[in-house]
Amino acid sequence: MLDIYRQTRLDEVARIGVRLEAETGVPAALLVAQWAVESQWGERPVGNANYFGMKRAARHTKCCTATTHEVTKGKRDRFNLEFADYDTLEESCRDYAWLISNGAPYRKAWQQYLVDKKASHLLTAIAGVYATDTLYAKLLQQIAGQGNVVQAIAKARM
Repeated sequence: MLDIYRQTRLDEVARIGVRLEAETGVPAALLVAQWAVESQWGERPVGNANYFGMKRAARHTKCCTATTHEVTKGKRDRFNLEFADYDTLEESCRDYAWLISNGAPYRKAWQQYLVDKKASHLLTAIAGVYATDTLYAKLLQQIAGQGNVVQAIAKARM
């Protein structure tokens, strides 16, 4: 059972995810699962409000430097990197949805998703690019299928 604060955060991101799914096509379950992993269920955004661990890109007007862990050749290393930053959860979610549906690294996976609408395949393809951890896709699949996530998204669709 989730504590009340975690449930409140989950319900909020599920509402945003469902709204963005209607606008962009990015599955709410994918957005919520990556939010949960990247920010520890909304408890630890990078900077002010980067809930997806998105690195800084030319489109970002705000940024921050943070220590992160990357897995390279099976070895976990620490790096200080520049990350995007946002004022709100909504802005962070909106940029994430833009990245998945428009970003060059995800173009092939996104185009395939538009044809077959298989969210689990999209999630797996994106995970292989998004993170260096080889178990990342499995973790996202588990979270996306958790009862509390499924219920929060269903509630947000009502």
